Amino acid sequence: MASRGLCLQAIGPGAALGAARSSGMVVRYQQYDDSTLPTALSSCPATLVDVGAVRDPADANPQDEARPNATRARQVGAVDARVTAVLKAAPAGTDVALLSLADAGVTERLRMIAVTGPHFGAGTLESSSTRQPGLVQLTDLTPTILAHLGISRPPALGGTPLRFTPARDSSDRSADERLQALLDLDQASHEVHGLVEPFFYGFVLLQLAFFLAVGLLWRRGWGLPAQRCRLLRITRRMAVIAAAVPVSTFLANLLPWWRFSAPLVSIVASVTLFTTAISALALLGPWSRRLFGPLGMICATTMTVLALDVMSGSRLQLSSLMGLQPVIGGRFYGMGNVTFALFGTATLMLCTAVGNHLVTVGQPRHAAVAVGAIGLGAVIIDASPSWGSDLGGPTGLLPAVIFLVLAILQIALTWRRLLAIGAAIGGFLFVLGLLDWLRPAESRSHLGKFVQTTLAGGAWDIVVRKLEQNITLFFNNPLSLLIPVALVLFAYILTRPDSAAAAPMRRSFTSIPLLRPGLIAVLVMWVIGFALNDSGAAIPAVGATLALPLVIATAVRTLAEARVAARPATTRASRLRR
Repeated sequence: MASRGLCLQAIGPGAALGAARSSGMVVRYQQYDDSTLPTALSSCPATLVDVGAVRDPADANPQDEARPNATRARQVGAVDARVTAVLKAAPAGTDVALLSLADAGVTERLRMIAVTGPHFGAGTLESSSTRQPGLVQLTDLTPTILAHLGISRPPALGGTPLRFTPARDSSDRSADERLQALLDLDQASHEVHGLVEPFFYGFVLLQLAFFLAVGLLWRRGWGLPAQRCRLLRITRRMAVIAAAVPVSTFLANLLPWWRFSAPLVSIVASVTLFTTAISALALLGPWSRRLFGPLGMICATTMTVLALDVMSGSRLQLSSLMGLQPVIGGRFYGMGNVTFALFGTATLMLCTAVGNHLVTVGQPRHAAVAVGAIGLGAVIIDASPSWGSDLGGPTGLLPAVIFLVLAILQIALTWRRLLAIGAAIGGFLFVLGLLDWLRPAESRSHLGKFVQTTLAGGAWDIVVRKLEQNITLFFNNPLSLLIPVALVLFAYILTRPDSAAAAPMRRSFTSIPLLRPGLIAVLVMWVIGFALNDSGAAIPAVGATLALPLVIATAVRTLAEARVAARPATTRASRLRR
C-alpha cells in the first residue's frame, strides 16, 4: 500500500499490530475514541479497528494471574457497542469485516468472521485457501484488502481474497439454515478435536490385544480341533470388522453426531453403524467365498469413499476422527497424510487382490493392465490440484504401483530401471506442479504454491521445515519410535520368507503368489511417505490399521482352508463356513 501512496489507519493497540511495517513502525495510529471515529474511518482507504477483547472467566487458565474481572456478558456488551459505533461512523459504500482473532480462553475453537457492504450480500463466505463454504483463514484478510484496493498480491503472500456464495433468497429461513451450517461446522470441529487421540489409541490397542490373545491361544494348542476352527472363524470376522472401521469414521460424518448431548456415544454409534454394514457386506456377499473377497470389498469401499470425497470437496474428511481438523489449520481440502495412508494402502491391496485373481487364472498381462489402471487412477486422484492436491503421496504411491506391475510381469529391477522410474515420477510431478502454477495465484493448490516458492528461492526452507516438523512429531510421541522398528521387521519378513519371523505368513505366501509382492509395494509406499511427508510417521501407523487386519484375515482363511483340506475325506463334508 505504501508503494502505491496509500495509507493504512490503525485504531487501538490490536490494530497497530496489523498495521505495523516490517520495522515495527505504525505510520498512522490513534486510540479508540467515539468522537473522532467518523474522521478516522475516512482518512485512509483501509482502516483496522481494535474493538476490544472477550475473555471467558469460566475458560481461563487457572495459572493465569491476570484473570478477567468483568463477566463474559459485560465484555461482549462493550465490544458490541464499539462494533455498532463503527458501523454507524463508517462512510457510505464501505465494506466492513468483523473478525474474532483469538480464543476467549484455553479452549480452541473456530472463530467468527462476518462481512457487510456493497461487495458482500446475504450468503456464505469462502476462499480458495480452504475450499470449504463458511470456512476461511486469517491470512485471507490481507489479500482481500489488497484486492479491494486494486493492488496486485505479492506472489509470496499467503491466503486468497474472500468471496461469498449468495444465498438462494433473503428469507429468515435461509438465514437460519446458513447459521445452522456454521454452527454445525464449529460444533463438529470442537467435539471431534478431543476424541481423535483416544480413538487412535483405543482402536490400535484393542486390535493388538485381541490378535495377540488369539495368537497365544493358537500357539499353545488351545482347545479341540472344532474349537480351534471356531477360533479361526471368529478371528477372521473380527479382522474384517476392524478393517472396516477406518472408512466408517469418514462415513460417520454423514450423520449429525455432534448435535447430541453425548458426542462420544453418538460418534461411536455412527461409526459402529457403518462398520456393521460394510463388514456384513464383505463377509456375506457373493465375493466372500473367494480368498481375497472380503479384502477386495473392504479396500474397494475405502478407496471409493475417499476418492469420491476428495473429488467432491473433502466434506467427509472435515472434522472426522481420521480426517482433517479445521481448528489445527494444517489442511482443509484434498488428501491429508492420514487420508492418504488409508487411500494408498487400500489402492495397493485392491491391486493385489485383482492382480492375484488374474495371475491365478493365467492372465498376467491382463493383471498388469488392471493393476496399472487402478494404481494410475489413484495417483491422478491424489495428485490432481483440483482433487487430492497432494505432493508427497504420489511420490510414494506411484513407485509402489510400478513395482507391483513389474512383479506381475516378472521383470527384475535394475539400477537403470530404478533411475528411469525415479526420473519418470519426478517428471510427472514437475509437469503437474507446473500446470497448477500456470493457473491464477488464487486458484493454485499446494503443488502450484510449492513451484512458486521454489522459483522465489524458498524451496529449501520448506524442505527443512517439513523435516523439522517430522522429527519433532516423531520424538514427541514415544510410540512413534516403534514405527521404524516395525518397518524393519516388516521388511525382514517380506525379504526373508523362509525365516522364523515369517513362519505365520509362509503358507499364505505360497498359496497366494501376489501377496508378498503386494505387501512389498505397500511397504515401499509407507517408507517413502514416512520419509518425505511432514508428520510422515502417521502414514505407516495409519496404513497398518487397514493392512494388518486384512492380512490377518487372509492368513487365517488360508490356514483354515489348509486344515479343512488336511481332514479325512469322511469329515471334509462339514467344511468350514466362510
